Amino acid sequence: MVEPFWRYGPELAGGALAIWIQSRIAAAVRARRPDFGAAIPLGTVAVSAWLAFSFLFSIPWFYNRWPINGGMAWLKAGGIIWGMVTVGGWVVHRLVAAAVPDPDPASAVDDAGFDPGRRKMLHLAAAGAPAMMVGYGTFVERFHFQLKEVEISIPGLARDLDGLRLVQITDIHLSPFFSARDLAYTIGMANETKADLALMTGDLITVRGDPLEECIRLLGGVKTGSGMIGCLGNHEISADCESLAAELAARQGIRILRGAREQVRFGNATVNFAGVDYQRRGDPYLTGAERLVQPGMLNVLLSHNPDVFPVAAGMGYDLTIAGHTHGGQVTVEILHQYANIARFYTPYVYGHYERNGKSIYVSRVGGLGHPVRVGAPRRSR
Repeated sequence: MVEPFWRYGPELAGGALAIWIQSRIAAAVRARRPDFGAAIPLGTVAVSAWLAFSFLFSIPWFYNRWPINGGMAWLKAGGIIWGMVTVGGWVVHRLVAAAVPDPDPASAVDDAGFDPGRRKMLHLAAAGAPAMMVGYGTFVERFHFQLKEVEISIPGLARDLDGLRLVQITDIHLSPFFSARDLAYTIGMANETKADLALMTGDLITVRGDPLEECIRLLGGVKTGSGMIGCLGNHEISADCESLAAELAARQGIRILRGAREQVRFGNATVNFAGVDYQRRGDPYLTGAERLVQPGMLNVLLSHNPDVFPVAAGMGYDLTIAGHTHGGQVTVEILHQYANIARFYTPYVYGHYERNGKSIYVSRVGGLGHPVRVGAPRRSR
């Protein structure tokens, strides 16, 4: 188990809300179609069971013990998608209903002078907007891969490191929702950067039974001047494949750093790369990682989860490279602020952040649990 069960409060709350909303939907259907009789409660129980299965098996406490692959993974994803659609539709409907009350069906024109039928259509269109958004995220945006180039300024950088090009691949989760073809396409984009070094920051697969060997074999196709260095994520722990992943990676020339460091020379300058396994929340972060820092060099830390950044910066790491958040995966902009579930766990969701002259970059390539991506296109750097 990577995290205690109770730490997944947001996921549990989301599942409970989705199940409760099914009862509200059932009550509305019963009021309009009482002739459906027992079909309504039976359907509500079936859908609620589907949602409970889907949300519970999105929590490591469950899928560590009973891995979900193949068709069952799509069944689970379907429940999460249905939960998104119904929760979103219900919330939007309630907001619109508060702002624009239902018209009196006996009146040809309501008090504001609008046709009641048109106003009813407005209610229905607003409630259906989340379904359209989720559909777009499932069938369009999840295939929208982007390569994002970011310049990171580091104080006191050696002249031979000016313009150093690093390409990051993270959170692959090779599984039913991210195929070998998708990974090959991503690797092709990475190779176009002609980078000096590739960095891999964990979560090669999702659960036991996912194609770990194929994932690492494909990663061996990344071409850079100095190869690839990586670290491991929480799903290598979940799948109990940390040692195997490191061994398979070594056969492809990929160096996995597990509480270790490697120095790579670029011209007359040397960069010290350190890597750590996933840092479990609630435990002290980066225990022993201070010994991996090399004074007088550029120190780069590879850490799957980005919330270690304040600790890493305090230890003297100039740059931290991380993933884990998937950019929130489903992100909604509200008053120029982005709302997503990743913000319950870390303030470092996506992009470049600075703290006292130190930097972190968090990529959002990955996806997990369902195929939907909204407001968070897959981006490598």
